[in-house]
Amino acid sequence: MELTAVLTPAEEGGYVALNPETGTTTQGETVEEAIANLQEATALYLSEFPIPAPGHPLVTTFSVPAHASSPAFRELR
Repeated sequence: MELTAVLTPAEEGGYVALNPETGTTTQGETVEEAIANLQEATALYLSEFPIPAPGHPLVTTFSVPAHASSPAFRELR
């Protein structure tokens, strides 16, 4: 089963790895270590909480107002 890995550089060094299909998150000092840790964490998760075969996720972006008190936010209500 192919799943998605999202890697983000960590402030303290290394990488944080997230699998958005399951929500599993881990870290590693290198990209390879972070992915290996994510594979292990996700496999453990799926052994307890199986999910149906995933489709391809749609990844997009969206904007939110900078502050809830901003005029743009009030217009959304």
